[in-house]
Amino acid sequence: MTLDLTQNDISDVVAADRAHVWHHLSQHKPYETTDPRVFVEGKGMRLWDATGKEYLDAVSGGVWTVNVGYGRESIADAVREQLVRLNYFAGAAGNVPCALFAEKLIEKMPGLSRVYFSNSGSEANEKVYKMVRQISARHHGGKKGKILYRERDYHGTTIGTLATSGQAQRAEQYGPYPDGFVMVPHCLEYRKQWDVEAYGVRAADAIEEVILHEGPDSIGALVLEPVTAGGGVIVPPEGYWQRVQEICRKHDILLHIDEVVCGLGRTGKWFGYQHYGIEPDFVTMAKGVASGYAAIACTVTTERVFDMFKDDASDPMGYFRDISTFGGCTSGPVAALENMRIIEDEGLLENTRLMGERVLKNLRELMDRHDVIGDVRGLGLFCGAELVADRDSKEPLEEKLVQAVVADCMGQGVIIGATNRSLHGLNNTLCLSPALIATAEDIDRITDAIDAALTRVMG
Repeated sequence: MTLDLTQNDISDVVAADRAHVWHHLSQHKPYETTDPRVFVEGKGMRLWDATGKEYLDAVSGGVWTVNVGYGRESIADAVREQLVRLNYFAGAAGNVPCALFAEKLIEKMPGLSRVYFSNSGSEANEKVYKMVRQISARHHGGKKGKILYRERDYHGTTIGTLATSGQAQRAEQYGPYPDGFVMVPHCLEYRKQWDVEAYGVRAADAIEEVILHEGPDSIGALVLEPVTAGGGVIVPPEGYWQRVQEICRKHDILLHIDEVVCGLGRTGKWFGYQHYGIEPDFVTMAKGVASGYAAIACTVTTERVFDMFKDDASDPMGYFRDISTFGGCTSGPVAALENMRIIEDEGLLENTRLMGERVLKNLRELMDRHDVIGDVRGLGLFCGAELVADRDSKEPLEEKLVQAVVADCMGQGVIIGATNRSLHGLNNTLCLSPALIATAEDIDRITDAIDAALTRVMG
């Protein structure tokens, strides 16, 4: 069947979707009687569905991905040209786009030097776990193989990465999980666990307490999001990251920063960790690397880590014996190169900082009008508003009411997000991550929609 999207009636497409497509994160029972939403076109920050309705997308493709917006012909042209020249060869050999993008990427990441290409954020994180385990086997006599992860953080959908899910609902019903993954406490000061002034330092010290309990000689790595995403848009308190770095160096623990959401401009810098002056051993990224125009993920390491896998060329087990099939695709890195050019040439990092400030200002003004907003937080164009039934007790708002706010905004033609099936009783944070091209008018329309939705839903 040839699809002509210029036709007004694409009911056959919707019927095919209902009959055959298994949607992500979706309960399909309602689709037995109603049509699923099918999007047909995007331009800038706007989307149009099969009914012709227009939406302003405040979540960059639903999962924080389309950083430079829809309809970028220059990216599509670059991908097409490259696919005709050479579409693929396995990553055991090199290709031009991978080499050029790796060089360009490393220019933005002082202290790091090597890029391993794969297909998704889950896969990029799993590569780190395998590297840490192989380092344990080859350099520590099997010790230092445990990996610490943080409550509320999320690192992927595979069984291995779900073993490091700090979101109980995400991991529920998929176990049992492999051993050697240990959780440390979250750092959300709004829901504080310690009554201290220097909360960031105290939250980091809680990580060291786990290290000492487990035994420093057993811990190989610590994986953290620079800003927690699906666990509630949590910006770590002042002093947190610097203390985390101290603790990792003190106990010879590799620091892995998961930038799958924050990477490539989302926070107003190329990477979220760069706000804090820390020096990671691993950085992983995916979503915004090519803004969804092609699949690509990267695991970036220091030369010190890389050298651990080439110290004995005579050992047939001495290198990183791993491959990612679609890490050999050339479309990802060529799209990523053009994506990065757009961010630079259009000044989108600065725009992200300015528009992010506007989002937070607008949300704080809404907080003055709506008692249901208990906390506002964010960094760059990655912002959240936690909804509560009572400000004094901080009792979370019922999830069905949070989702009603999201649905009301959708009805207004504005797509926002919310923590969803992540944390039992704590799926109560509205999430905003508009494209880095957002204008002041876009931001105001998004927050105006939330204002109207809160008024209607909460009465």
